[in-house]
Amino acid sequence: MAILDGQVAVITGAARGIGRAIALRLATEGAIVVVTDRDPVDETVAAITGAGGRADGRCFDVTDAAATADAIRGIHSDHGRLDILVNNAGITRDQLLVRMKAEDWRLVLDINLGGAFNASQPAAKIMMRQRGGRIVNIASVVGLMGNAGQANYAASKAGLIGFTKSLARELGSRGITVNAIAPGYIKTPMTDELTEEQRNALIQSLAIQRLGEPEDVAAAVAFLAGPDAAYITGTVINVSGGLYI
Repeated sequence: MAILDGQVAVITGAARGIGRAIALRLATEGAIVVVTDRDPVDETVAAITGAGGRADGRCFDVTDAAATADAIRGIHSDHGRLDILVNNAGITRDQLLVRMKAEDWRLVLDINLGGAFNASQPAAKIMMRQRGGRIVNIASVVGLMGNAGQANYAASKAGLIGFTKSLARELGSRGITVNAIAPGYIKTPMTDELTEEQRNALIQSLAIQRLGEPEDVAAAVAFLAGPDAAYITGTVINVSGGLYI
């Protein structure tokens, strides 16, 4: 039997990239995956069902608290349970502080941190009634170490780590674990834009000298969502190839 057989997993920001890899991995572990994003999710849903998995999709913006809560409650109503929430939705708007637009500060915080709050609050209420569940937040090593030009992104991810630890304390007595994953440099369209010189310099800074794959992050999510992580909560797992040690 797959480790997540029959469990219902919701992943935000799952139309592409890391979120899509997480959705695909949890489906292979037997979960019924609800793919969510503000962009169309049809391709991710089709990839899961085409491989024999179970999935459906919802489109909503995690910055809209009412729409997010309605979607979470609707998922629970449709499937009868909600076992796993992965808060993955996030953006970057990089710029040095002295040049950063106020709207770019607010937008990054609203999506990366506010979106996790908007999804976690209704999900936690459902999981508390079930007396069980898993919440996994996708943070970043930048939230631990900072990075020039990413004050907004680093603040949002550091806040997400604090949010994770606080929720772990609040929800543990109800059988709910809350953990975070802090990816480092993962192969994405953003890293594809690096020059060969930039890429080589980046790789040289890593203990494991390659860029991470979205599947590396997905594997860590599958572990935290599975039975072997039942006694792990409030922790941050770095998936960074040794960038942050």
